[in-house]
Amino acid sequence: MTTVASIVVATVVIVVVGVVALVLLTRAQGGGSQGDGRAKVRPQPLAASPQPSAPPVRATAESAKKVKANEAGLVPVIMYHRILPKRIASIDRTPAQLRKELERLARSGYVPITAAELVARKIDIPAGTHPVVLTFDDGHPSHFAVDRNGMPKNDTAVGIIYEVAAKYPNFRPAATFWVNRDPFGLRDREQQKKAVKWLLDHGFEVANHTYTHADLRRLSNKRVSEQIVREERLLKKIGAPPSTTFALPYGSRPRKLSRAHDGKWDGTRYHFDAVFLAGAEPTVSPYAKSFPRYAIPRIQSNGKRGDCRRWCTTYWLDWLGEHPKKRYTSDGDPGRVSVPRKLRATLSPDRAKSVITY
Repeated sequence: MTTVASIVVATVVIVVVGVVALVLLTRAQGGGSQGDGRAKVRPQPLAASPQPSAPPVRATAESAKKVKANEAGLVPVIMYHRILPKRIASIDRTPAQLRKELERLARSGYVPITAAELVARKIDIPAGTHPVVLTFDDGHPSHFAVDRNGMPKNDTAVGIIYEVAAKYPNFRPAATFWVNRDPFGLRDREQQKKAVKWLLDHGFEVANHTYTHADLRRLSNKRVSEQIVREERLLKKIGAPPSTTFALPYGSRPRKLSRAHDGKWDGTRYHFDAVFLAGAEPTVSPYAKSFPRYAIPRIQSNGKRGDCRRWCTTYWLDWLGEHPKKRYTSDGDPGRVSVPRKLRATLSPDRAKSVITY
């Protein structure tokens, strides 16, 4: 009897140890709740090397009509600043507010693309979905930081983007970060390089927002170019490619408007394919004749109080949801532009050979 009892006790101990180990392993992998009652999703890094892509979709008039494609429609370009546990300024958002807005976008069929992709017309998203451009100004530490495992920290912008992408598979983790002289609050050059490399390897855009976040309207033409060139030189040093897009600090345009996209200082020239403002409505499609390449509007992320009753994201996402025929809806074929027949004349002439109407 003593031997049998010993065997039973040993078996029970083994089972209990196994259960405890399984629980601990699950928590270590991020499957458990962490204090706030919400399961934390640890963003998984994308492979830096290209992955095999799905066969290209070939749109037809029938398929475009089925998804009500309208690639002449409006695209929301959303402007974010700091992501703080407690807002200090009206333009700040909390992690919960950002998460809620991104989940709303995902449920409504929006797929993130970068500002550079918008301008270059590289809008490769599934049929029936809508592009959205997530932009973060100033390179604040709340936008991107890594933990001791080299992964984006929870409640940073990148961490939240990955969290939502894990929950909604069509929600591509992509965004544009327009930065100043201390990207993401980092002053060490090697740390800056690591941060930029991580973001670029994972499909994000890092681009020019001037060196000191200067109000360009208040500067001479020479100083405007200096601000832009100094930042462009910094970005080159830390591994970013030449910026193709530029966001105006405060949305303030220089007195000589062309200096925002073309100029020279100290022997260095710069050119941007597009310039983005600070507000206050969706942009027309980049395929449209009226696409304002050097004055692309953005929408501030915010509720419906004060001026935001008409000009911020809550209002505009409501409006686009109530007017689905006005927003950009993809045909799923990045090589074609599909629109209702009545909108054919609104498209830029250089799309003549690739337009589908229905």
